[in-house]
Amino acid sequence: MALKVVGVVRLVGSALVVAIMTAFLSQAQGSPVEPGESNLAPYLATGSPARKVTKVTLWYRNFDSPAVRQLVTLALDKTPEYGPYLLTRSMEMGQGRVVRELTRAEPSPLVDMANIAASIERENRLVAIPIPIDGGLLGLRICVVRSQDMARFKEVKTVADFARLELTIGQGTHWPDTQVLRANGVEVITDARFETLFRMLRNERFSCFARGINEVLHDLEALGSEDLSIEPDLLLAYPMPSYFFFADHQHELAHRVQLGMERAIVDGSFAGYLRTHYLEAVTSLRLENRRVLVLENPYLTEDSAAIWRRALSTLRSRIELAHPVR
Repeated sequence: MALKVVGVVRLVGSALVVAIMTAFLSQAQGSPVEPGESNLAPYLATGSPARKVTKVTLWYRNFDSPAVRQLVTLALDKTPEYGPYLLTRSMEMGQGRVVRELTRAEPSPLVDMANIAASIERENRLVAIPIPIDGGLLGLRICVVRSQDMARFKEVKTVADFARLELTIGQGTHWPDTQVLRANGVEVITDARFETLFRMLRNERFSCFARGINEVLHDLEALGSEDLSIEPDLLLAYPMPSYFFFADHQHELAHRVQLGMERAIVDGSFAGYLRTHYLEAVTSLRLENRRVLVLENPYLTEDSAAIWRRALSTLRSRIELAHPVR
């Protein structure tokens, strides 16, 4: 089943992934990008004729993520021909609510775009830009656990050991990961709100909060808590690309963001973005020393599965870039 994508995609399928991975692995230094929320200043400073300001409401979880907000800003700044924009934070709502808002028949006043994990249902109902914003890292997950429970995970050698050892995983109610984990025999405890899941972990409602390696460092830094730790030995791996999604009526905005991302890939600033936000995770989480537990994802389109498989196949190269062999 094909991805529902915007317009003419100049880079598709494996060629797109090669471009992304080449950017990520390139030894050339990409230019770092600074976070911003508007490009109004040049228009005001030059006295340019008034142009309509495009208000872009980004899902609050993405807006609060420095990495995601920076990439949206980068893409919008790369497309000045579309005019000035104002990037705003949506009201707080769960992931399921975001999807419902984006699939409304009439434009939602609450949110215009969201970066969420791909699934067959989402790719059929929404407009997707099939560029994994993190190079495919969302499907590589590690456990955040209570510090006193660390020893319980030493016996985990296979996915089946989670059930044997009565270890449960916490995830969001509407996250595609929840269905993937259950399809692989893992017991999953859910809640609709991301913030509540950390409280549930502390209260021993489940054993592990599985977080993407692209997310976990930011999560724990934001929490500022010493009672939770990153489990050091396991790496859960399953196809789970993370895309920007838009409502059907947001084709112009989707075109703009896609074009901006393509320009950033070509000029190297996307490489700078990846290194700035994700290379630390690849190195500090010691991926090369972890036991990889591979899970199947039956809820992904073939196109997206192929994109993610290619990203996974370059994991060794990423690690060797971070830890050169001498």
